[in-house]
Amino acid sequence: MIDPIFEIIGLSAAFLTTSAFIPQVYKIYKEKNADGISLTMYIILFIGVLLWLLYGILIGSLSIIVANGITALLQLSIIIFKLKN
Repeated sequence: MIDPIFEIIGLSAAFLTTSAFIPQVYKIYKEKNADGISLTMYIILFIGVLLWLLYGILIGSLSIIVANGITALLQLSIIIFKLKN
């Protein structure tokens, strides 16, 4: 079991790093344009985030699971939009 103080630090970091993707998703959705987005970078990052998610599940870290689960969904939405347009 992870110390609750460590988990609070992890959740705080998770909130900040995950929320950093929200403006990008919003901008792409609003403008209906993903021309400046690197598909390769987002696919590599998405795979890495899925591995972090798996790691979080394996060690039972709520902060890693939540952050990477949400981040994976945000990145997947960017990838889908890039592929559609």
